[in-house]
Amino acid sequence: MLSSSRTTRPGTADPASRIPVAVHATDPISREGALSQLRRFPEIDLRDETESGPGTVALLIDDVLDDTALTRLRRLVRSEGARAVLVVSALREAELLDVIECGVGAIVWRREATATRLVQAVLAAARGDGDLPADLLGRLINQVGTLHRGAAGRTGAPASGMTPREVDVLRLVSEGLDTGEIASKLSYSERTVKNVMHGLTTRLHLRNRAHAVAHALREGYI
Repeated sequence: MLSSSRTTRPGTADPASRIPVAVHATDPISREGALSQLRRFPEIDLRDETESGPGTVALLIDDVLDDTALTRLRRLVRSEGARAVLVVSALREAELLDVIECGVGAIVWRREATATRLVQAVLAAARGDGDLPADLLGRLINQVGTLHRGAAGRTGAPASGMTPREVDVLRLVSEGLDTGEIASKLSYSERTVKNVMHGLTTRLHLRNRAHAVAHALREGYI
């Protein structure tokens, strides 16, 4: 699901299903603060920052996304295979698509980084869903729409095709609907919706639902 903030409450969790999370921050106060907040949730299995890898959610905390932070983000996601949650104070327009296409599906503003908000983003990233602030989702759609309109005069077909069913599902994902709501709208089973998303992201080498929506917008499918 690619959506704006929703509430997640702490609960009990089977140890086998706990989500490994490694917190990365440029200063010890931010790192300890995030660790303290996440320890309240039994579904979170906190790991050392050197343990990021496949199956781990890397929580990156920074004020701004400078070149050093972006390089670290790319290494964690592309080289080490972690899923990423980015916590920042601000993002410039030029950085937004870089972050999404790098593989970040969950972004939290530092001013909104409560314990509940952080764990919500971590759970979304672990599922491969998107979780963006409402204002940032609007900026993403507007930015990619502008890029698409600027390329509207190009000839030739897009490099990667999508089936009508994939387009239908992605259009509803972009509107913030979850898997159950999409299934109901399209008269599919939830398993079918999940299979459509899995097949699409695997075939086109897309990292998560947010990346899939950005790709579909860029190519003019939605």
